Amino acid sequence: MAEDLSISTSTSKAEQYQSLIPQIEALLYGETDLVANMANVCAALKEQFNWFWVGFYLVKDSQLVLGPFQGPVACTRINKGKGVCGSSWEQAQTLIVPDVEAFPGHIACSSLSKSEIVLPIFKNNEVIGVLDVDASELDLFDETDAQYLAQIIKLINF
Repeated sequence: MAEDLSISTSTSKAEQYQSLIPQIEALLYGETDLVANMANVCAALKEQFNWFWVGFYLVKDSQLVLGPFQGPVACTRINKGKGVCGSSWEQAQTLIVPDVEAFPGHIACSSLSKSEIVLPIFKNNEVIGVLDVDASELDLFDETDAQYLAQIIKLINF
C-alpha cells in the first residue's frame, strides 16, 4: 500500500491522470473494503487536482445516498432524475456541466460550485452509484476527465 502520493505538476491533464492512476492502483491493491477504497480515491483525486468537491453517492432505497467524499459538507440524499447526480443516474451516462447554473434543476449544495462532472457506476449493467466532481471554476471538465475518471472507477471493486 502506498503511504503518500506523488503529485504531478505537469500542465497536461492527461499526464496528471497517467501519473495518478498507478498510485491509485497501489492504494487499492489488496484492500477489499469498499468504503476505504472510495475514500482513498476521493483523497487522491482531491490532492492531485485540488477540485472543490469529489465524492461518491450510492443507490440505496431508491435514492442516491452520500458516500465517502472530500470537500465541504454535501447533500445527503438525491432523488433519481434530480440535479446533475440524479440525472446521470437516471440517464446512465456521464454528464459534463460547464456551468451548473445553466443546468435545469441543479441542486446547489454549495454556491461555490461552478462546473461539474458526474459519472455513473455500473455493476451487472445497473447503475449502483455515481462519482461526482465539482469545481469552483466554470467549464473545468471535459472528455479527458470523463475518460480517465471512468478508468479510475473501474479500479474500485464495486
